[in-house]
Amino acid sequence: MAPSTVIHARIDPATKAATERVLDALGLTPTEAIRLLYRQIAMRGEFPLELKVPNALTAETLARADRGEGVEVFESTNDLYASWDE
Repeated sequence: MAPSTVIHARIDPATKAATERVLDALGLTPTEAIRLLYRQIAMRGEFPLELKVPNALTAETLARADRGEGVEVFESTNDLYASWDE
């Protein structure tokens, strides 16, 4: 086995549990996810995701959507496209 090193990180239990449910659905262990993140950073020479702080309007829009306010649901893409013409 190749030499390795250990990384220690603290994270709140709720975030850990929620993340591990997603990783489990993807068939990844937390260790594999961390390795994947580190490999992508090493390969790209930068963080592999664009991180931005949303402006006030975007933050409020996202919060409303999380609460289910002002969200439209469509049965098909055709229904979605038709709503653009209304």
